[in-house]
Order: sequence, then C-alpha cells, then structure tokens
Amino acid sequence: MKKRTPTLVTAGAVLVLGSLGSLGSLGSLTPVAHAAPAPEAPADFVALSSVDPSIIQDMRYATKVNFIGRRIDGYREPLCILTKPAAEALHRAQAELLPRGYSLKVYDCYRPQRAVDHFVRWAKDLDDERMKAEFYPRVAKDLLFADGYIAEKSGHSRGSTVDLTIVEPGSPGAVGGPARPVRPCYAPQGERRPDDSVDMGTGFDCFDTLAHTDDPRIEGVQRANRQFLKGTLAGEGFVNLPEEWWHFTYKPEAYPDTYFDFPVARRSVAGH
Repeated sequence: MKKRTPTLVTAGAVLVLGSLGSLGSLGSLTPVAHAAPAPEAPADFVALSSVDPSIIQDMRYATKVNFIGRRIDGYREPLCILTKPAAEALHRAQAELLPRGYSLKVYDCYRPQRAVDHFVRWAKDLDDERMKAEFYPRVAKDLLFADGYIAEKSGHSRGSTVDLTIVEPGSPGAVGGPARPVRPCYAPQGERRPDDSVDMGTGFDCFDTLAHTDDPRIEGVQRANRQFLKGTLAGEGFVNLPEEWWHFTYKPEAYPDTYFDFPVARRSVAGH
C-alpha cells in the first residue's frame, strides 16, 4: 500500500511532513508561503478593447516613456480599463470621429492607488530629476505638490477618468523614440518627443501652464484641436480638467468616492 504523506495545516501556511512523519521534527520544516490573490475589479469595469477595439492604446505608465522614466507600479499590462459607462461613452465619441478621419488614442485610464503612491514617492525624492528637461523644465520638483501636478489621490483610481488625444487612423499608436536632443514638452511638435497625436501645443503629461486647456498662448490649429477634442467628448458626458487638455472624467461617476487598487491587467477584469 502506498504510504500517504500527511499534511499539517497551520495559520497562513501548509507544512508537508516527510517520511519521518514526526511532529517533533516540525522545527526543521519551512512553511510554504501562499501569496494572497490580487484584487479584482468590480463587475462593471471592462477592458476598453472589449467595447471598442478601434480606439488606439498608448499606455505610457506601462512603459518607461513617462515623467518618472520607469514602468509605474501596478501596470502589469499596457491595457486600458474603465467603468463600462465610461468605455461606452468613448465608443460613441469614436463613432463620431472615425467618419471625420480621426481616432481617439488613450494614454491612461484606470490607475491603481499603488501607482499614485509611486508618483508620490518619486515627487518626494528631490534627487531624481532624470526626466525634468522634458516633462517639467520650468517647475521646481519641490513645488510639484503645491502646484497641483502631483497629489495623493487621483480621479483615475475611481475608474471613470481617461487621458487621451486625437490621431489620424492608421497611425502606429505608440510613442516614438526620444527626441534628439531631448526638448521640453512644450517645444514645437516637430522638435519634442515624437507622437502621432494631432498638434495640441504640448505633449501628454506636460507639467506646465501651457497644458491648461484654454491657455490664451495656445492659438490657431493647436487651440482648434483642443476644442475639437473637448467638444467631442463633452457631447458624450465627459468633463475636462482645465489644467490638462488630455484629462476627462465621465459624469456621473459610477464610484465617485472609491479609490481602487487592483492591478492593470486583463485578469483583473476576466470573466466580467
């Protein structure tokens, strides 16, 4: 008869007894660690691609192309996740844009609290300025909190906020290599980091007052492009943040007071 290997269940661990089978030898055994499962999204969160696969995704925080210069905590996949009403509203906006020769492109969608915490830790590390010349050349890093560029909570963590732009269909859908040499995010479009966005006057995540949607210094085609994006999304229930031309929140929010922390990964919304 095959000898069974007994197991001992303890709080937080399972100990497997060897052939000696003696409880007296437990001191030499090593507990088997069991990682807690990652939190999942509520049932009304969806991957944007399941609602509208034509919307281009250029998820910057899942890459090193962002104001920190590193992949951000919580972004396990380059995936846009939103509450279903927000995703469906983007689908309606996309349906208006495509016949006119344009497409939406998202830079960021749902953002877990652990990512926001990463931003906060970075902002407090005054020695790390590797991306300053591009993303915040005119702002002292010790003023990022006071000036409102970094905060301990983000509307993105509630699931109905999205950062996005407009591109021409058929674009590569991702940022190109770094500008040579690195230029400020408000430099002329042909000089700053390559992106397939229509010209909005600054790049995404530009920590500068020129990124304010209605800044009077932004004129001509750049101003028209911002107003085109803002007007299109407003018609579907999105409200723009005046300090960032790319930032929109769908109203009413499904979770106006809840800040989620499940990771950005397909498994977080699997089965929904």
